Amino acid sequence: MKSTNKRRLMSEINIVPYVDVMLVLLVIFMVTAPLLTQGVQIDLPVAKAEPLPHDQKPPLVVSVDEKGNLFLDQAKNAIDPSTLAVKVQAALRLDPARAVLVRGDKNVDYGKVMGAMVLLKHAGVSKVGLMTQHYEE
Repeated sequence: MKSTNKRRLMSEINIVPYVDVMLVLLVIFMVTAPLLTQGVQIDLPVAKAEPLPHDQKPPLVVSVDEKGNLFLDQAKNAIDPSTLAVKVQAALRLDPARAVLVRGDKNVDYGKVMGAMVLLKHAGVSKVGLMTQHYEE
């Protein structure tokens, strides 16, 4: 006697676990995205300028916050000018063609930004660029 109790294949996809995973990933990305900002919070001035090419190596970025404190790259702690000069010199010994940019807060005294640029020149930087917020008409 043959059994007529055959199992049918289920041809539906249960998407509930996928939706759960997507919601968890969304929450993770929403929480971590603000933490990915570059170093200290700087309110850049707005200017009409061309962005850097994407194929170029990442530049060294010296930030000057509203109080005039100096930061190198993504550091959250301020460093003194002599330490900044030593670190920039070391980075340029490894890659002399590396670009160096200054991110100056728009509310900082112009003299503080100029002081950072002069410090970089004394550290051996041949060209110093200024970072701005991109402006579109």
